[in-house]
Amino acid sequence: MSDKIVRDKPWLFRTYAGHSTAAKSNALYKMNLAKGQTGLSIAFDLPTQTGYDSDHELARGEVGKVGVPVSHLGDMRTLFADIPIEQMNTSMTINATAAWLLSLYIATADEQGADRRKLQGTIQNDIIKEYLSRGTYVFPPEPSLRLIKDTIVYSYQHVPKWNPTNVCSYHLQEAGATPVQELAYALATGIAVLDTVKNSGEVPEKDFGTVVGRVSFFVNAGLKFITEVCKMRAFNELWDEITRDRYGVTDPKNRMFRYGVQVNSLGLTEPQAENNVYRILIAALGVTLSKNARCRALQLPAWNEALGLPRPWDQQWSLRMQQVLAYETDLLEFGDIFDGSAEITRKVEALKAEAKSELATIERMGGAIASIDYMKRKLVESNTARLSAIESGDQTLVGVNKWTETEPSPLGAGEGAILVVDPAVETDQVERLKAWRAARDDKAVAKALSDLEAAAKEGRNIMEPSIAAAKAGVTTGEWGGLLRKIFGEYRAPTGVSQAAVARDSAALDEVRKSVDAASEKLGRRLKFLVGKPGLDGHSNGAEQIAVRARDVGMEVVYEGIRLTPSQIVRAAVDESVHVVGLSILSGSHVPLVKDVMERMRKECLDDVPVVVGGIIPPEDEKTLKAFGVAAVYTPKDFQLNDIMADIVKLVDRYAKAA
Repeated sequence: MSDKIVRDKPWLFRTYAGHSTAAKSNALYKMNLAKGQTGLSIAFDLPTQTGYDSDHELARGEVGKVGVPVSHLGDMRTLFADIPIEQMNTSMTINATAAWLLSLYIATADEQGADRRKLQGTIQNDIIKEYLSRGTYVFPPEPSLRLIKDTIVYSYQHVPKWNPTNVCSYHLQEAGATPVQELAYALATGIAVLDTVKNSGEVPEKDFGTVVGRVSFFVNAGLKFITEVCKMRAFNELWDEITRDRYGVTDPKNRMFRYGVQVNSLGLTEPQAENNVYRILIAALGVTLSKNARCRALQLPAWNEALGLPRPWDQQWSLRMQQVLAYETDLLEFGDIFDGSAEITRKVEALKAEAKSELATIERMGGAIASIDYMKRKLVESNTARLSAIESGDQTLVGVNKWTETEPSPLGAGEGAILVVDPAVETDQVERLKAWRAARDDKAVAKALSDLEAAAKEGRNIMEPSIAAAKAGVTTGEWGGLLRKIFGEYRAPTGVSQAAVARDSAALDEVRKSVDAASEKLGRRLKFLVGKPGLDGHSNGAEQIAVRARDVGMEVVYEGIRLTPSQIVRAAVDESVHVVGLSILSGSHVPLVKDVMERMRKECLDDVPVVVGGIIPPEDEKTLKAFGVAAVYTPKDFQLNDIMADIVKLVDRYAKAA
């Protein structure tokens, strides 16, 4: 009789989800939990992430698009209706406003009668990567680190099972980071956070190891899964060394590299999108195969996220992939199959050595905060190199730059192929917000805000005043607005002007000649305004367009993210540009582009072509062109030189028509 097989406990199964309204998201969470999901992963909409209420000018078109709007305690209450918070493991992708959303979560848990000390979950709460890649920052670095410190100290004292910061290298890879950059920049962030907590003196030396033990990481998993396995083993070993040698942590459990994963969405393709199913599975292997470096939680994107918002069925398909991997294979029945491999050891040691070298460079600059400009420039350069390799064919993307012949896919055809958020959602959310404000006790709100202001100005921990503010009915925009007045706002570097100029090539030379010829006709250098209207912080595409436009000889105006349509049109007038390019990946392209086009006409800029790039469904492309947009580019348009050549032709055509 054979011994009974002992299987390891599987990782948490998550699906990154949230859209439209708190009520609709609540229904989706219940559905996913019933299907076997074991942890919640909440996506918030951009106004919530950046500290604005749903009726703010910058929130227009963004409400409920990339996540759920949570403007006050009532929304959080609805989000978790009939879901026992004390029994949940909840991950919230929130950064600049993390302290506020954690306060709303705790206030809701209190209403349910939950024990705060039993709450389990994670807030991302990593602001440095927001400056480098994702763009949902609000405050300058120093006060932002102070807010992170406050949540860490508060959680260690009152919510001990909570992970109050989730150092996030995921978006670094999305921004083009190499494995070495992903290792170094994430670890440098972890060091900056722990140094801030330690230097505050708010945690006794004897308890510091406990604080270190609650720091978690959120990592990306790409397609080169052998390299990903080695990267994860390197992460484990480097974090163990850093926490032991820099912080004197003696308990091995507190030195563990605890991480969750979102499989790389950057590698998902719009052409032949069905191939993404294979990509997602292969990437998942990189963070599950090595037992000693296996993730604690895994969330997989849906196959069609390069096309738009996935439907519940698409999310179910990704969840089933995890369940098949965990329960139908023998993956969890063995020890680490990579231990003892000379090839794996060689790669791990190489990654560690390069990452240590990069960490030393950052340390010499004064740490992660002091080297934000440097890291941003290096990421832009790495992403430029990655895209150039795809353009040239040196890096193969099946169905995109090789084997492009295809049969029509029945998976994504016709109406309902992706989830579309009803525009009426925004109006309804705004009306509920107004009703919330009208029904609350204004005196209680004023007192709560006054107490929060005093705590922020006096350097006291802002968590309890924030929880009290949540219970009094304070809104997300009021919390964010108050702290904006105290801490100020911040504009992160774009990395565009400092990035190395592209090498000469025949393809670039050809476009440069056309830019020179067009500039001569125009009587001055062709000027291209690249703008990001709304709250979308995904700036990678805009940065690469700006860099390539510069490299082919255009004069480029790019001021970064989070601009209103009126600011973009004002810049077009003031800078006398010849073409405007709008980049929007949040799904808010229709209302934002319409607003820009109407303002362009009022300013008599009919002779300035407008081009739009982003994740834009074919039916929306027709709508945008009906507004007067000259060209629309989506992820399938990966040849940047072709886009540049196209823009030169558009400028020439519009100039002749004027």
